[in-house]
Amino acid sequence: MSESKSTTPTGLVAFAWALVGLPLAYGLVQTVRTASSLFTG
Repeated sequence: MSESKSTTPTGLVAFAWALVGLPLAYGLVQTVRTASSLFTG
């Protein structure tokens, strides 16, 4: 068996995380803000 390593460029990984992470973080912030207004009145 030949062992071949495929490496992903660091910039591509960072871009992919940003593409997913930024909207996720925004959604979480909006959810917390909405939930806190529900509980605090």
